[in-house]
Amino acid sequence: MSDVPEAAVILAGGLGTRLAPYTTVFPKPLMPVEGRPILEWVLRRLKRQGIRRFTLAVGYLEELIRAFFGDGSKLGVELRYFREEVPLGTAGVLASLDDIPDPCLVMNGDILTTIDVEAMSHHHRKAQAAMTVATQHRRVKIDYGVLRVNDMGEVVGYDEKPDLAYVVSAGVNLISARARALLRVRERCDIPTLVTRLLEAGELVAAYHSNTYWRDIGRPSDYESANEEFARIQTEFGL
Repeated sequence: MSDVPEAAVILAGGLGTRLAPYTTVFPKPLMPVEGRPILEWVLRRLKRQGIRRFTLAVGYLEELIRAFFGDGSKLGVELRYFREEVPLGTAGVLASLDDIPDPCLVMNGDILTTIDVEAMSHHHRKAQAAMTVATQHRRVKIDYGVLRVNDMGEVVGYDEKPDLAYVVSAGVNLISARARALLRVRERCDIPTLVTRLLEAGELVAAYHSNTYWRDIGRPSDYESANEEFARIQTEFGL
């Protein structure tokens, strides 16, 4: 029995303000990488892993996304659209959707990744988690001398331009029905808020770490990097 979710929700309604000025007249999911929209690569990768049914949560310039993708038939998938009349955040949209699987894969529409969704789903099921968050390791260079100061105002340590390690969310989540039960219709709720609610309710939120390719197309520098890197991994996206 496959652990691949039956369907996925792709978040494609954001303003893409960090990617301005590109997104002033163009929705971020349609930004081209290797000649095709980012969102097309997302759909192709998930289709290759066995997912054929998608809900696109849209808002900003949604008419362009609908015009390009239509019902999804040209990609061999089934697409439906949910328009957010008001922004509902990265989790809030789930309270307004029906006919979604348990668990539901929820993914940002501007993420290029080769993450193994079946392996992540197996991890989620085995852990019996209410929610599983895909993670990546990232290191951040601090361009300042960082002081460690005690409660008395005394310097107890000095780190010159330290390199700090973090575990970050990869924008790919598996959300079970019991997690969605904490959401309210038409209420804005982001993933961090949902995680906090689950932890306060004593629910298990699992982390699934992956060292696979991952690029968040959030800033112009990220977008440029994706275009430089993508040809090397394109075959993993179905072409």
